[in-house]
Amino acid sequence: MEFDLIITNGVVVTASGTVQPPNSDIAVKDGVIMNIGRNLVAFAGPNTKVIDAEGAHVTPGGVDTHVHLSQGAGGITMDGFDTGTRSAICGGTTTVVCFAAQEKWDEDVLEVVANYHAKAKSQGGTYSDYGFHLILTNPSPAVLDEQLPKLRKEEGISSVKLYMSYDNRQLNDAQIMSVLQRTRALGMTTMIHAENWDMIKFIIKQLEERQQTDPYFHAVSRPPLVENEAAYRAIAIAELMDTPILLVHISTRSSRDHVRAAQTRMLPIHAETCPQYLYLLSDVLKKPDFEGAKYVCSPPVRDDPDDIDALWEGIANGTFTTLSSDHCPSCWDHPQGKKLGLDEKTNIARFSVIPNGLPGVETRLPLGYQGVTDGKISVEKFVEVACTNPSKLYGLDTKGILAPGYDADVVIWYPKDTVQVSIANDNLHHRVDYTPYEGYRLGNWPRYTILRGKIVWTRENGGLVGDQGYGKFIKRAGNMLRQPRDKWVNEWRPFVEEK
Repeated sequence: MEFDLIITNGVVVTASGTVQPPNSDIAVKDGVIMNIGRNLVAFAGPNTKVIDAEGAHVTPGGVDTHVHLSQGAGGITMDGFDTGTRSAICGGTTTVVCFAAQEKWDEDVLEVVANYHAKAKSQGGTYSDYGFHLILTNPSPAVLDEQLPKLRKEEGISSVKLYMSYDNRQLNDAQIMSVLQRTRALGMTTMIHAENWDMIKFIIKQLEERQQTDPYFHAVSRPPLVENEAAYRAIAIAELMDTPILLVHISTRSSRDHVRAAQTRMLPIHAETCPQYLYLLSDVLKKPDFEGAKYVCSPPVRDDPDDIDALWEGIANGTFTTLSSDHCPSCWDHPQGKKLGLDEKTNIARFSVIPNGLPGVETRLPLGYQGVTDGKISVEKFVEVACTNPSKLYGLDTKGILAPGYDADVVIWYPKDTVQVSIANDNLHHRVDYTPYEGYRLGNWPRYTILRGKIVWTRENGGLVGDQGYGKFIKRAGNMLRQPRDKWVNEWRPFVEEK
């Protein structure tokens, strides 16, 4: 058998360790890893493509499971499936899981998902592989009892996202319980955006009355306590319902500690953090000339460097299951983008109407790898949170692992200390007119990105070489990590029969 591709002389990294012996080869046929071992390059045929990794780390393709594309949050200025997945590939991410968002008035979530499939198709398809989470805002009996089972079994969508904040997204505690009851029965993963919306609205109202409306006051309106309370409450609800959840974009030490305490009690609680909370502090929101609006996201970037340290510690000690981008960008210099929050006539800002969210799908993997370069985390832990765990939690059962039988989704890095990269928006591939990491210096960047055996990014020889439309929709299995425990707080049992 002639292999299509052989990657030779690489340090092959998995979440469980570095493949031995070092300087191994990976052999690929028909988009799938066939073998990993020494001297496989000796079996190269006349048509085999051979890449010399030159002793560099070789990791699975990145899996980013928190990506907003073609969604209302960023208006007409945000990334679509075309530019968003293009950007992902150029930063080493080969699979993204995006959101199909139910609005409060939507009664049929099957139709919602069909509409998002149509968006991807109408934009010419994707560069990376992709899947969907379902954002649930109207969990009616018809949705929970009839439509969710079809999504799970027929559409390959095995996760939902719930919000404890925003008027157009928020579910109350009883609604969250009703969703968890159903997702438990269906074996679906439930993501929760945990912020106390009543607290936030109360603070916003008073800030606006005091004319404290510059972008920095976005952070003031969402102090750490509003996340910490909601995270604790979400964990309590999940314990009551004995249902696995993932708390998205955790940004504080206190919330991290709530998660750690729950995990210590063996509760099926997962957590995610994002690069913005590992690198940025709230002083960026004070930048003049409305530049601070570029950094408005929720939860906000925090004041205290101790939170940054706590989050890196949480990755290193296994508290955080995933490192995601929460890529939810909108252009800054556009009246329907970030400048929606600026009255051009009076030059008065209003933070509460600035579209929330940052670009980050292209920079997530390199910023995560910088933690390896800086000695904050091991390369194995980096692979675990950026590639392997996202695949296991969300049922991407052919992704996130370098092993025979898995998709040949691969990133080849540069050898240590051979490259320096300064992040510049001019060199990125999203649609947005800025990056929050402009000027950040990194010690590595993906040299090659390979998707199902095909080279789609080669930094030194053409950059993006993959084709739009090569990406495909991935139907997903169920959560392969923490499961319900069948342990309850008292005699009450929230059982519902699977339909």
